[in-house]
Amino acid sequence: MAQKITKREQDYSQWYLDVIKEAKLAEHSPVRGCMVIRPTGMGIWENMQQGLDQMFKDTGHQNAYFPLFIPKSFLSKEAQHVEGFAKECAVITHSRLKSVDNGVEVDPDSKLDEELIVRPTSETIIWDTYRNWIQSYRDLPILVNQWANVVRWEMRTRLFLRTMEFLWQEGHTAHATKQEAVDETLQMLEVYRTFAEEFMAMPVITGVKTESERFAGAEETYCIEALMQDGKALQAGTSHFLGQNFAKAFDVKFQDKDGDHKLVWATSWGVSTRLIGGLIMTHSDDQGLVLPPKLAPTQVVIVPIYRSDEQRAEVIEYGDKIFDELKALGIRVKLDDRDNYKPGYKFAEHEAQGIPVRIAIGPRDVEKRNVELARRDTLSKSFESRDGIGELVKGLLDTIQEDLFTTAKKRRDEMTHEVDSYDEFKKVLEEKGGFIYAHWDGTAETEELIKNETKATIRCIPLKGIEGEGTCMVTGKPSKQKVLFAKAY
Repeated sequence: MAQKITKREQDYSQWYLDVIKEAKLAEHSPVRGCMVIRPTGMGIWENMQQGLDQMFKDTGHQNAYFPLFIPKSFLSKEAQHVEGFAKECAVITHSRLKSVDNGVEVDPDSKLDEELIVRPTSETIIWDTYRNWIQSYRDLPILVNQWANVVRWEMRTRLFLRTMEFLWQEGHTAHATKQEAVDETLQMLEVYRTFAEEFMAMPVITGVKTESERFAGAEETYCIEALMQDGKALQAGTSHFLGQNFAKAFDVKFQDKDGDHKLVWATSWGVSTRLIGGLIMTHSDDQGLVLPPKLAPTQVVIVPIYRSDEQRAEVIEYGDKIFDELKALGIRVKLDDRDNYKPGYKFAEHEAQGIPVRIAIGPRDVEKRNVELARRDTLSKSFESRDGIGELVKGLLDTIQEDLFTTAKKRRDEMTHEVDSYDEFKKVLEEKGGFIYAHWDGTAETEELIKNETKATIRCIPLKGIEGEGTCMVTGKPSKQKVLFAKAY
């Protein structure tokens, strides 16, 4: 498998695509810009869903579902929102086809009275619905999430990182006070940070976006930013304080305890299958995919090795007992007893698919009551006693999870720089890349100048950053704190 994967230092972009292909995560679909997510890729997403869904429910949220189609007039009601998404919307103009000699064509008689938009995000249709749900303070807060697909008509796409259709979750909450909504926004940002670091083993920096980078229609956008192995940043999740913008647009008011009618306060927040792209680029190597155990569809694979039918029966029986022991401990384990593939092929395939632990067993292992244990993250092997193998593997999976985060954080920290001058900024960006902390004067003009000249953007104004006032590296004007720059996906 490894020979089919381009080395990272040779062509990082091709390496990324090769890893996806050899791990059988996804592939391009017949529709340009869309992807087919294969079972292994979907298994990772399902584990992400399960982890996040429980965290959402633990913080009081419930799941609901809203329509895929949005009346065009809804997007016109919030000016910033429609401006932000207008160029990305897929529009439905007719409701049916009709048969013709060479196949089918659009039936001109089926033109819709009002065009429908395939949802790029659901704020508009959800807030139209909330108007019916909310009358009194007793109806608040509303804490709703939906798991769905969305469509954004992207011109330049890359599997998982940017596709026209992608899977995600979007939370939409309604509150009686500004403070409640702000607290919700920050709470969900912390949920995302926790998930990224504890499930994905991907260190992130939390911060607030600049005005030019805000979500369309938000008053503040908070984010988690991760750094990939090639020194580029990836926005891994966002949480938006929407203020009362959508409540005004859709006339969503509630009667408070004093009988006064007030506008509702709102938030929205989401992460998508882009996280799988981040997972790949954070941990994987030139042999293929590397997965943190918490998200791996298969955490352990058992590979029996034999040369005769007699040996096969003996080794498989031995492997079955190990399989049962691991499964009883809640470990996601697979016994690869395929006869039509040699052990070497299986080993390479499992490495490419990122399975965290491999157990190989042969006739001698049965005789000596031991196993060969291999770690995917370090590609190291050891021989271990069969006795107590379940607890040993369970502990090893925890160790791998921790080690992946430690390794990723060490690399991120080594690729994080602090500069004081614009010349130094451009030199570090060109020679090293990575995260760069620098002072900025807070103006959109300076932000745009830096972006145009260097291709680097302000990833966020860190919530826990390098404090201290200074002067902007470009203009020399006062700056309250250093902000985080990087080239980004």
